[in-house]
Amino acid sequence: MANTKATQSWRAKWASTMLQESLKKNLVAEKICTVDRGDNFYIWNPYGNVPSTTVQAIAGTYSVTDWTSTNDSLTVSDEFIYSEHIFDWEKVMQHVDIYASRIDEMTASIAAAIDKSVLNWILTDGTGTYTTPAGGFTTSSNIPVIMANLLSKVAGYADTYKGLYCVIESTDVPGFVQSGAASGFSFADTWLNNGFMGKYMGVDIHVIPSGTFVTGTLGTKAVVASGHRLFGVKGVTTYAAPRGITYEEKDVTAKTGKEIVCFGYLGVKVWTAKAALTVDITLA
Repeated sequence: MANTKATQSWRAKWASTMLQESLKKNLVAEKICTVDRGDNFYIWNPYGNVPSTTVQAIAGTYSVTDWTSTNDSLTVSDEFIYSEHIFDWEKVMQHVDIYASRIDEMTASIAAAIDKSVLNWILTDGTGTYTTPAGGFTTSSNIPVIMANLLSKVAGYADTYKGLYCVIESTDVPGFVQSGAASGFSFADTWLNNGFMGKYMGVDIHVIPSGTFVTGTLGTKAVVASGHRLFGVKGVTTYAAPRGITYEEKDVTAKTGKEIVCFGYLGVKVWTAKAALTVDITLA
């Protein structure tokens, strides 16, 4: 006997898959962090003291150093959620699949909320610091100076093989475009022909909407990021999203149609031993 499956359950499965794929492709956080989607709501990552090698004249003797271990952990403590109700009459009167269109908009809303929180949390917890020359990224002549100085913050560390990133807001783009178009020959021609290229001095440049970096409270964490930008080494920060984003459809008593909800859990940790590889850029 063939199995049968309700239309709604197929849609829920499709919606959940689409949500996961869309978030993976669109989130800046996914591109700069190590991502954990297991069932881990608590990730333990202790680290030992930094060894210090002694250089001495040949003697055959040595001093024993005490070894210490410090606990470092990530606790998932924030939830992202959005829900609404679609009445049956709203569904049948639409010329398009209202569920599909709403899922698209819900995905965009959740993605924006996750990126905003993750980027602000990371910027606030990173211990690297840098202040730009006056005019910040909007002054084209500052761009080579800023990028060179940022590179010097992480140069020499083994982790840089994972790649480097810089997160700017949309208002910073003109400075990059002007600087790229005026630099060298083939490099300038590429920028003149294609506009913003998303890479500068080997650093991946990620652009987010103006006003994403804020000062205030996001979820359970206070952040200080307004007037700041973010630079660092990829993969040294962990972004945990246990089980990813979940989509559900529910019957509601005394109402036609369905209630739909998207939700997920999130935790971010700038690991103490690598915190200096995440740089808080202050715009001057």
